Amino acid sequence: MPRIAAFGEVMMRLQVPGVETLAQSSRLEYSFSGSGVNVTAALARYGHNGALITTLPETPVGEAAIAYLRKLGVDTSLIRRGGKHLGMYFLENGFGARPGRVTYTDRLGSSFNTAEAGQYDMAALASRVDVLHLCGITLAMNDRVRGQMKQLAAEVKRAGGRVVFDCNYRPALWGEEGYAKARPHYEELLTLADLVLMNEKDALYILGTAAADYDRITQLKQAVPAVAERFGIAAAAGTHREINADNTHSLTGYLYRQGTFAFSRKLTFPVYDRIGAGDAFASAIIHGELQDYPQQQTVDMAAAAAMLAHTIPGDTALFTESEVLRALDGHTSDVER
Repeated sequence: MPRIAAFGEVMMRLQVPGVETLAQSSRLEYSFSGSGVNVTAALARYGHNGALITTLPETPVGEAAIAYLRKLGVDTSLIRRGGKHLGMYFLENGFGARPGRVTYTDRLGSSFNTAEAGQYDMAALASRVDVLHLCGITLAMNDRVRGQMKQLAAEVKRAGGRVVFDCNYRPALWGEEGYAKARPHYEELLTLADLVLMNEKDALYILGTAAADYDRITQLKQAVPAVAERFGIAAAAGTHREINADNTHSLTGYLYRQGTFAFSRKLTFPVYDRIGAGDAFASAIIHGELQDYPQQQTVDMAAAAAMLAHTIPGDTALFTESEVLRALDGHTSDVER
């Protein structure tokens, strides 16, 4: 069984209960999350060895994070300890016309974002990793972290492993002229990536890929093959989301491989908590690719996993493959007995 490791930050999620705002509520519920947490935990649920490469503070908060990760089934043996702080964010759930809102604390002072490059033995880590997951949110942090990501990805490739890169561009993290700042770093990682999670906006705006001014699907069919050929990417996947007038969401997934697109059917569903749905989609794509499932089966399963992720509180979707397939088949029941 290949070991899948994610390099990224663990954050404490502080959520306002229900649909209250921070100004209204006096209570917060905490959990631990991050793209790497979500992906490795989901893959562990699918039966893989999912490990996290990160730095956590040697504090009670750091201990709580370790305990939480172990409860999720994440392999914590590659985590190093150091620094004093854990990144945090506040989440307010949206409702109707009011969108959800995420407010970050000073992330750049966290143990992960202040760890020096020499504190990770990249070659030793790469020797224990078959598949490395990296995320654009991590890439947005600082030059130190960006250098660590690129070094680790290069070491994994040198050791014969595979690299998965989720573009996950966040404008608020890159600031003014963000696309121009991000482009060279994205280009370096895409050169090292085997599987990329992206949509047509990533190709058009981050990478400057040309596409005609048509609908999003047409742009996708033009831009993604161009990016795959330019960077030698074996496969690319992503989703399109629509928010409907009745507050339901609709999701369509795609998987591009060897010159061919496969699209899932459009899934429409109510939303309980949308944070982490993209990671659920990515995890199922990675699982399907590692299992050599047919292209259509993989993208259908990934779209269903993303749909299920909207039905649970918290960032991390923990479903077995059989549960995802039941959802894909339209299986619903009041109580399973």
